[in-house]
Amino acid sequence: MEGPTPVSALIHAATLVTAGVFLIIRCSVIFENSHAPLVLTVVGALTAFFASSVGLVQNDIKRVIAYSTCSQLGYMIFAAGLSHYSIAFFHLVNHALFKALLFLSAGCIIHGIADDQDMRRMGGLIRFFPISYTMILIGSLALVGFPFLTGFYSKDVILEVAASKGTSAGSFAHFLGCIAAFCTSFYSFRLVFLTFMNRIGMFKSHMANVHDGPIRMLVPLLILALGAIF
Repeated sequence: MEGPTPVSALIHAATLVTAGVFLIIRCSVIFENSHAPLVLTVVGALTAFFASSVGLVQNDIKRVIAYSTCSQLGYMIFAAGLSHYSIAFFHLVNHALFKALLFLSAGCIIHGIADDQDMRRMGGLIRFFPISYTMILIGSLALVGFPFLTGFYSKDVILEVAASKGTSAGSFAHFLGCIAAFCTSFYSFRLVFLTFMNRIGMFKSHMANVHDGPIRMLVPLLILALGAIF
């Protein structure tokens, strides 16, 4: 969580933390011939709920996005526990796109306001960071599962297969998954509000040097935004 923003984006979106999910998917034959799927379903649902509830009270912009990663990993794990490994992989790929977009957009903001990560000391940045604001909004909408963005298709089908499983574990996962989805919506729009729409809370000395990211930082965001939308 405390690494440089590009490193955080790489680790949380596509490599280290998702490696366990990928390993479960590749070893699906082994898992299906054991009692592990039940454990995966319960632990994944609890992880999705617990991490999203912790994200509600974080004030560091990168920590909010990091706990969001833990929550989305819970979705992937309980989808795998319900024996829908292709859906878990689908959400893994979608998550890589919009989570990298969120981390790199947050990096543009941190870079532009003297490396301050506390959302309580931001506010009113929509005027200074119009492109970063748009990118964070797209990433947040994809994260919460807004209709017709990539996150919607994978999250919706995960909750759908949990509800249609017809087992107590499936119902348990569906219930906690829905609560986690609500928490995700709450902390995502809390992040957008505190960072961009709240009253300005930063020091006047920092206001003079506030600026959006240079073009070499914004081009990757535009590419990831296309992936988060389409």
